[in-house]
Amino acid sequence: MRTRYLIICVVCLALTACGGGGGSNSSNIGDNGGDSGGGDDGGGSNPPPVAGAASTVLAFNDLGMHCMDREFSVFSILPPFNVVNSQVVLRDADGRPYLADDVDVDVLYNAVADPSGSRNSYSAGAAKTDFWLYANSLFGVNLTAGEGLTGLYMPADDPLNRGAQPMDYSVSTGWFSAEGIPITPVDDNLNTNTYSLLQVAAHDKSSGNKIGSLDVVVPVATETDCQACHKTGGIAAAGQGWANDADIEVQAKKNVLRLHDLKRPVYNLENKTPVLCAQCHYSPALDLAGTGPAGDQIGKPLFSSVMHKYHGELTDGNGNPIFPPAGPVNVSCYQCHPGNITQCQRGAMATGGMDCFDCHGGMLAVGGAFNLQQGGSIDGTNDGGTRRPWLDLPRCQACHTGDAVSYLRDANLVSDANWPFRLRQAYKTGDVSASPLLANNKRFAENLNTLFRFSKGHGRLACEACHGSTHAVWPNDDPAANDNIAAVQLQGHDGTIIECGTCHGQGSLPLTTDGPHGLHNVDDARWVDENHGNFYERDRAGCKACHGLDLTGTPLAKAATARSFRAEERTVTIAKGEFVRCDRCHERPSL
Repeated sequence: MRTRYLIICVVCLALTACGGGGGSNSSNIGDNGGDSGGGDDGGGSNPPPVAGAASTVLAFNDLGMHCMDREFSVFSILPPFNVVNSQVVLRDADGRPYLADDVDVDVLYNAVADPSGSRNSYSAGAAKTDFWLYANSLFGVNLTAGEGLTGLYMPADDPLNRGAQPMDYSVSTGWFSAEGIPITPVDDNLNTNTYSLLQVAAHDKSSGNKIGSLDVVVPVATETDCQACHKTGGIAAAGQGWANDADIEVQAKKNVLRLHDLKRPVYNLENKTPVLCAQCHYSPALDLAGTGPAGDQIGKPLFSSVMHKYHGELTDGNGNPIFPPAGPVNVSCYQCHPGNITQCQRGAMATGGMDCFDCHGGMLAVGGAFNLQQGGSIDGTNDGGTRRPWLDLPRCQACHTGDAVSYLRDANLVSDANWPFRLRQAYKTGDVSASPLLANNKRFAENLNTLFRFSKGHGRLACEACHGSTHAVWPNDDPAANDNIAAVQLQGHDGTIIECGTCHGQGSLPLTTDGPHGLHNVDDARWVDENHGNFYERDRAGCKACHGLDLTGTPLAKAATARSFRAEERTVTIAKGEFVRCDRCHERPSL
């Protein structure tokens, strides 16, 4: 009999987390989202689910934004390639949840319309992209129209006319994945939609019946371009001899190749179009096998270096950096990345006023111009070396350094003015390498040596399944944003998945403080009565960790939605966003 792992507590704490990039999956059963393994996920063998057992489908894009070239005739940075992961929670006859695998369910993705009516079901055709005209020349593969680099299709492009497309199950990650969906930011009405929805659905393996689904954003943008500086007449293409194509994207790309040939004429790139930039400059994003630099890439700078470090060192005629090292992002990062229009950094951190620099540092730091400080590399093996792209990246614990009782303290930290356990910068002031901080209190840390997008926590649920995707951590500040739809479908309101009933059957969950990040039962009437007082007497510091040293509340004890309950023989109403504090219902106990 296969071993299943019970999810015995609430789903996730209403707290934001940041991260991204690449890394390895090293999560352990019993790890509630951090290195310390707080909480008990349970374990052992469970009976099979009852017929028609309730299920919860969790789904998440891995990065919060994928980019692709708008056109591929001149050169290519990134192809159409998106990633969606999913986990399915089933419940046994007693209402206890466990994660399903490919023996239990099939998981598929399909096109679905968003509330505006925008639907994106296909990618083939000149109106959406010219990728398939140049895919063989660029990537050395003979793809049929609509076929992605890993063989995946958008549903309406499938030559087998299967409709919904299958997702593969990975034992090593513990989730279903579709890696390489060739979605474009053009919907079926040929309107731009960088945040199209796909519906991820679970089907019972035995009957084939659909037992649950979730609509999830699969973001993609073509706003990654070189036009700001390289269009003819721009700062990098001023004077004579530049391209005059009417299409500014083509014009700017041709100018990039001409400039490259002026500096290194031996390559003669303008006469070898289309050019794949990663053919010479290694990019982990295109190394699907993870084998590292090879062939023409050997001995040449990495793609991240030639983009970030090279451009970060450029100055204007007055000696000022063309790309200011500390922003603002609209004249630096967003000159190339999809931001000014697309707003790819759009989640809770953006709402809180943080930007790219607060997590990643300046362009020179991103490009590896400086050696990392101790603890700066994701696994410790590259401390003292230059940043490895897509690997040595910011982490949750760098800003979420602990709780109200125990957190990181240092004179060089950029703390929230009111809540010092939350930082507003992921590295120490003055650290030009922007080496991410390591917290001593691992309550909100990722798995050891692992980035947020690969980490798991409560019941081996992916962190992104409950918090949302990197760069798009829930909630999006726009109530109508497609990003918020998944959370609302799962729990009835936006924000981090926090409602116990999302996964747990009614009455199946005992009162506990062993939830993710040490959370107790949420929206459970049993918790409101005298039981929570017993928990306080047994572990006062545990309660103060979120409710504050004086028990008057902190952002860690913020109501995720409006609540009403009976307490002290009266009805108490807590507004969304209000800090939950003891004296809201009764006198504060002794501290």
